[in-house]
Amino acid sequence: MCGIVGYIGNEDTKEILLKGLEKLEYRGYDSAGIAVRSEDMNVFKVKGRIANLREAVDESVHATTGIGHTRWATHGEPSETNAHPHQSSTGRFTLVHNGVIENFEELKRDYLEGVNFASETDTEVIVQLIEKFALESGNTLEAFRKTVSLLHGSYALAVLDSENPDEIFVAKNKSPLLVGLGEDFNVVASDSMAMLQVTDQFVELMDEEVVIVKQDNVELQKLDGTTVEREPFTAEIDASDIEKGTYPHFMLKEIDEQPFVMRNIIQEYQDENDDIKLDEDIRKAMSECDRVYIIAAGTSYHAGLIGKEFLEKIAEVPTEVHVASEFSYNFPLLSEKPLFVFISQSGETADLRSVLVETNKLGHPALTLTNVPGSTLSREATYTMHLHAGPEIAVASTKAYTAQMAVLAILAVDTARAKGLTLDFDPMKELGIVSSAMESLCDQKEVFEQIARDYLSTTRNCFFIGRGLDYFVGLEGALKLKEISYIQAEGFAGGELKHGTIALIEDGTPVIALATQEHVNSSIRSNVQEVVTRGANDCIISLEGLDREGDAFVIPNVHSLLTPLVSVLPLQLISYYAALHRDCDVDKPRNLAKSVTVE
Repeated sequence: MCGIVGYIGNEDTKEILLKGLEKLEYRGYDSAGIAVRSEDMNVFKVKGRIANLREAVDESVHATTGIGHTRWATHGEPSETNAHPHQSSTGRFTLVHNGVIENFEELKRDYLEGVNFASETDTEVIVQLIEKFALESGNTLEAFRKTVSLLHGSYALAVLDSENPDEIFVAKNKSPLLVGLGEDFNVVASDSMAMLQVTDQFVELMDEEVVIVKQDNVELQKLDGTTVEREPFTAEIDASDIEKGTYPHFMLKEIDEQPFVMRNIIQEYQDENDDIKLDEDIRKAMSECDRVYIIAAGTSYHAGLIGKEFLEKIAEVPTEVHVASEFSYNFPLLSEKPLFVFISQSGETADLRSVLVETNKLGHPALTLTNVPGSTLSREATYTMHLHAGPEIAVASTKAYTAQMAVLAILAVDTARAKGLTLDFDPMKELGIVSSAMESLCDQKEVFEQIARDYLSTTRNCFFIGRGLDYFVGLEGALKLKEISYIQAEGFAGGELKHGTIALIEDGTPVIALATQEHVNSSIRSNVQEVVTRGANDCIISLEGLDREGDAFVIPNVHSLLTPLVSVLPLQLISYYAALHRDCDVDKPRNLAKSVTVE
């Protein structure tokens, strides 16, 4: 979602900030801006892309301190006025903010009567409060701390004070924020990728901490002023991983990386004896729990549905899968020894964190599966399993999704072995076969481009059907298609068609059916016939050995439980080409954000 960058040092900050914001474009945004301090404070902001902001920035301004922001609208429509940075009435304070302030209207009423607001945002309330309290106390840090103490909700803040030119004031709660350390400079970023151009050393900030960032010093404090000491960590990201290289889009690059991700996961989770390498505490927690509660959202939720099948069928562990945004407001009756598993590509998903906060209060163990080491969900959960997929930049998740399923399969097999269950299933061997199958599919892009052209060039809707595991993959296929091509798409269990959905079928309606499960192969093909007789344009993607004449595509044979890791690739590529043919912005679809850091 929104992104923050900041720099204080000796170099001209404009290009550092702009490059940093470009690295955050993948998170989704609708406006952008920077503020840089030379003799005066200079603010440049635009509605639209970073490229527009570059054109708006006055190149003649030389400044060595600045902050920048990409905004995804929550309060107030996307506009130059509502874009960040925001300034106080006198222009003394300039601020950028990620998150949502839940009590901004009350703060406005109680403290800021008579103040003229330039924007419709909750953010402007913060900067106006800082100025009010600074004028009253004469101390910027005290005013900043007082303001932060009044805020309810989520925030990551970076503030410039024209009367304290050698400092950036920083604070966070729920929304991610890091301070990067350099030689004769320091930086601020909501994602380490934004500032890898200048440093790989970062300090994690915790909730309700206040930080004073100077050129040669960083001071962390609690809200009461107590100093906090914390060692930096090295961001383990190869800068080349976040470049497109020769690919036209990040999404296509990330689809192609999936075979390598599988091999990387095998390497990371296999020891020298070819056994599963897993933290003993995780193994113990899985063995001792009486039920697993998977909490996720969007694509990760679909991975969780597959994970439930793995945990129940392989490890015999009762498992429930819940949408995080619903669970946080409607806790079910829990078992006696629950284990919570949080699945998040970014590790910053606000809906999941709200559940984790509550389960931590209840004292329940939690395991986070994430692609980002050091992320909030990773840091605050009891245990973490990393996906090892490498940075995922495109908004529509591909390689993180298949990585989530692979790691869940490994977890299920390890749990089964720890329980003494007899298995005829070697996850590392089977994932190696999956990797080869993925590579084969990635080499047949022209087939999937033609399917997209034949079925989706002019349609306004599309349905995905399947049974069992294929139903869950169909949900993900529908999500991919609607996310990036804006075709109205839905996934359904094949047996549910006759209970209402079949009423939507008309002449030419594309129906993509998955047929990779032997025990329901005849059933799903009967469902296909039901829609064909009503005019549907059917596209069957089947598994080698279960295929029949007329199937649109046959995927290579893999273990029946792991077919979702392979069958989803055609759906990813079909969605990609459908979006491409419709001239959609593949990597940054409208209204969407990569990392959903507000509820």
